[in-house]
Amino acid sequence: MTHLRTTPAETPLGDSFHLYDTTLRDGAQGEGISYSVHDKLATARLLDSLGVGFIEGGWPGALPKDTAFFARAATELDLRHAALVAFGSTRKAGRRADQDPQVRALLESHAPVITLVAKTDRRHIERALRTDVAENCAMVRDTVRFLRAEGRRVFLDGEHFFDGYADDPDTALRVLDAAMAAGADVAVLCDTNGGQLPGRLADTVAQVIERTGFRIGIHCQDDTGCAVANTIAAVEAGATHVQCTGNGYGERTGNADLFAVIGNLATKLDLPVLPPERLPELTRTAHAVAATAHVSPDRHQPYVGAAAFAHKAGLHASAMKVDPGLYQHIDPDVVGNASRILVTEMAGRASLELKCLQLGLAIQDTEAVTRAVTRVKRLEADGWSFEAADASLELLLHEELADTAAGANGTRRHPQAFTPLTYQVVERRATDDRVTFEASVRLRVEQSPGAPGATSSPDGGCPSEGGAGEAGATSEGEGPVDALDSALRRALAPCLPWAAETVLVGHSVRVLDSASGGPAVTRVLVVTRDAEREWTTVGVHTSAAAAALLALRDGLTYKAVSDARSRAKTKATVPNP
Repeated sequence: MTHLRTTPAETPLGDSFHLYDTTLRDGAQGEGISYSVHDKLATARLLDSLGVGFIEGGWPGALPKDTAFFARAATELDLRHAALVAFGSTRKAGRRADQDPQVRALLESHAPVITLVAKTDRRHIERALRTDVAENCAMVRDTVRFLRAEGRRVFLDGEHFFDGYADDPDTALRVLDAAMAAGADVAVLCDTNGGQLPGRLADTVAQVIERTGFRIGIHCQDDTGCAVANTIAAVEAGATHVQCTGNGYGERTGNADLFAVIGNLATKLDLPVLPPERLPELTRTAHAVAATAHVSPDRHQPYVGAAAFAHKAGLHASAMKVDPGLYQHIDPDVVGNASRILVTEMAGRASLELKCLQLGLAIQDTEAVTRAVTRVKRLEADGWSFEAADASLELLLHEELADTAAGANGTRRHPQAFTPLTYQVVERRATDDRVTFEASVRLRVEQSPGAPGATSSPDGGCPSEGGAGEAGATSEGEGPVDALDSALRRALAPCLPWAAETVLVGHSVRVLDSASGGPAVTRVLVVTRDAEREWTTVGVHTSAAAAALLALRDGLTYKAVSDARSRAKTKATVPNP
């Protein structure tokens, strides 16, 4: 079984540099994260596909779920790049290593690599373990020696190392020496409390390497917000083994983020820590790891976040037109991300022109861009937020450019999917105080030429191609937006069957003070998804229901527009017979 290898495979730096992931063990300690065994197997496959060298799967024997993971991994994981690692503790004081149940569980995991945690701070040894330094070192030495005799590769995690070294450096180094003399490959210095800063941490790493000559690794928590910086500082000081978690998941404020560390090592220090063809998979993998953890991706995450290469100010956009490198520290394509132009009230012509370029919209009339800029600024002043709703912005730009192309009649190239005629939302409170909402809608359903899958009902209620008709429905939901969405889909189902390909995945509602001193308005952001993509639309109105309908309408219209464009591109690339 290929996952039984003890060293990374197909890694540019081979065994000379270790990229070690502990998402499935240390990352699982993060608040709100709870992996199933299936989640852990899926995450391990993602990390292996990226090219990570070592994947720590958990603590077999201590946690039933982790024991089950290793049992299934033995037959279900076929790792191509990574070696699987089991994490655990040394033997207990006064017990033989070969008779310690926790140590035996590490062997029974069949993991080829074992990471042992050992205390290196005298205060923890005496107060938490309630033993002395000599016995602690014997516990480390005996366990490493036993596991090595059983054919396992061993790494040592020196828990609380930096605090312990500052208090009593000789004790901290004695523990490392006990492990390395018994056959451990790497002594990992752990900033367990996360209190270190890069300069002092780098000095300690350099001192330890100079005093011992050991191969040194680094494991950083993020309590000072410096976990990534500390990890990079340790590498620059000589560490050749870095322990990280996907997206920085972990206890308290988290761990060093694997993807930010990879980005920095690969693009700033020119260390080929991944196979070169895998670096562009960084962004996709980060988002997939978030999905298996059931956590929303961090939009502001370095390198891989949606906002990592987003540009908002008009001055930035003007410079980006000249040279994207003027406002981007790397080419986002290198890590599989992309530049984004955020259009807000701060936008100028350059921002809109770049946005059109990104969307593949031809600008045939510069006056159309001027009108679009004016319209965006006016709508933003009224509470609309196109920065958060790219899909609604794209529809707006389509409308402005289409109005120009249509000529005197001003016909829009992409009409809305429907127009609300009448609607109401009723709140119903049951005797058990449970609240539900009922929405009723009556719509004029539009059908533009070439839109996907429109049908025409025998009674004429649904539009024929190019025409329009009326439809209505009533439905319930847990909230007013959910109820409206359900009623809309029920009404549209006979007329626009492609609408069933989309699903409402989230929404937010915010009441805003009017900039003009008039009544407050409500802004509703709606997130819609189909099998291939996800998009956000916005609606603003003095009525919350009307705002929701505007956002929901844009969400469905965007589906029609983007599908039509995809079909047009496919048709253009298929040669005529």
